[in-house]
Amino acid sequence: MSGPALTIPPGLEWWRSEPGGADWLDRLPVLVAECAGSWSLRVGEPYSGGHVSWVAPVELPDGVPAVLKLNFPEPESEGEADALACWAGEGAVRLLAEDEERRALLVERCVPGTRLWDEPHEDDATQIAAGILRRLWRPPPDGHRFRLLADLAAAWLEELAEAPYERALVDEAVSFLREAGPAQGDAVVLHQDFHGGNVLRATREPWLAIDPKPLVGEREFDTASLLRDRRPELRVDRHPEARIRRRLDLLAAELDLDRERMRGWGIAHALAWDPDEDMLACARWLAAV
Repeated sequence: MSGPALTIPPGLEWWRSEPGGADWLDRLPVLVAECAGSWSLRVGEPYSGGHVSWVAPVELPDGVPAVLKLNFPEPESEGEADALACWAGEGAVRLLAEDEERRALLVERCVPGTRLWDEPHEDDATQIAAGILRRLWRPPPDGHRFRLLADLAAAWLEELAEAPYERALVDEAVSFLREAGPAQGDAVVLHQDFHGGNVLRATREPWLAIDPKPLVGEREFDTASLLRDRRPELRVDRHPEARIRRRLDLLAAELDLDRERMRGWGIAHALAWDPDEDMLACARWLAAV
């Protein structure tokens, strides 16, 4: 079965090298057309910067702007709709509809949609981010389907034991995961991929979070992506360690978190996410502060 012509952003082509990815990309025209028909949407051109999901602006039948998002069927994104439903628009975009079979979401569109990365003063951006995290962290609902950070930490522990990175860095991450994974603080719904690119300026609220890869676990973990944020800037910074140290201190103070556990999760998360050289550098800088 073939569907209408559809633009596939170049950033999604890497899926063709993953199991099932080529089939998913080839089916996208049909999936988008089916969602448009089911929800009576007018679909625009997809956002060009996407590299994980197919995402496009749409209009609802009454002209209200929204966003259509189709996720590849893999574990990290499977809880996104549940997280947005849990947050119910408090600090995050509202979930308008979900098609679980097609892994499709219809969500509130942020207007103007500029990213927190565009805020010129990093301390201000960090405080904004902390305020949003504070609103997102709430106990998971009864019977939730979210993955557990404890389970993921156990899997990372096995994977990192054989990781091809410098031994001292791997040993620190493994030691931390062995201690912290099974013994965490109060469990809340975590965003997991919370950085300045996933916080957008909006009209209903000044800033809203998007694109969670949710887990349930302790709060300290959810600062990991923020600690290594703005990596292109860190790459050319004369004192990247000092900048990351300031982020640690600010977030620990703003959110009343354990600084060492934040640092430990930051190192482990960076190594577990199949890091490029910039991510590895952030793990090294975190290990040094």
